[in-house]
Amino acid sequence: MRVSASAITAVLIVCAACLPALRAQTNPLPERVAFQSADGRTELIGYLYRPLRAHHKAPAIVMMHGRRGAYSLRANGVYDASTLSQRHKAWGELLSEDGYFALMVDSFGPRGYPHGFGAHTYRDRPEELDEVTIRPLDAYGALAYLRTLPAVEADRIGLLGWSNGGSAALVAVSSDTPSVALPSPSAGFRAAVAFYPGCGLKGRFKEAAYRPYAPVHIYHGLADEETSPKRCAQLAERSRAGTGSDIGITLYPGATHGFDDPGEKRQSVEANAAATEQAMQAALRFFAKHLRAADR
Repeated sequence: MRVSASAITAVLIVCAACLPALRAQTNPLPERVAFQSADGRTELIGYLYRPLRAHHKAPAIVMMHGRRGAYSLRANGVYDASTLSQRHKAWGELLSEDGYFALMVDSFGPRGYPHGFGAHTYRDRPEELDEVTIRPLDAYGALAYLRTLPAVEADRIGLLGWSNGGSAALVAVSSDTPSVALPSPSAGFRAAVAFYPGCGLKGRFKEAAYRPYAPVHIYHGLADEETSPKRCAQLAERSRAGTGSDIGITLYPGATHGFDDPGEKRQSVEANAAATEQAMQAALRFFAKHLRAADR
């Protein structure tokens, strides 16, 4: 039975203090796994949520964190499955309950930055964390790992990213990605979702329009204080006009950056709460359309 996004959000807000105990009783912590980035040199770690419903095989989704990294700001030096951020836990559990394997990739921790970065630090971040040249390779490392699992449908794997990770997701499914010899939904990712990404992408698609090899959808708040919804709308419009790509964008009036963070600070904003409910359900429908065998 599918659990609604509003139910998850309500539990997180009303019972924030008892959240760890509640989740320990209802949802097991994800499994810590290790795999190599497609950069060929970085050993990454990830957290694997398994589908709660019994399946012979199931589709999977790779999850890419934003600038703050995979973990809670309250991790206090403990970086493991128990200290993943509320957003990543909520999404991992939601996808698990909806019948997916969900792999949360930690791109920053193995490179020495498990605590992530604060707002407006973009120019100060090291090159080894670049969301255009490096982090897409991490996504493909996760894809390769998932394909080694017998219970995963190898040709039904999607990609989900937030903010900096959303930018990485956009680049990862670009038709000129070097990670796949012949980029296609069957060879790479079947579909991708990006929440409030930075769409400048360091000018990579300034000359030629962005052409994804798989369907893409962007969810962005019009009151975003960190990344530009206008720039993302322009990227999508130019991509559709120039290449006929299957890329869509949904813009939410009044919603801020990180609008789907289930913490009280974000969800106390009415526009964020409404955007969270709508976007989570829309993303689930989008993935179901492209990752479920019956819908292909």
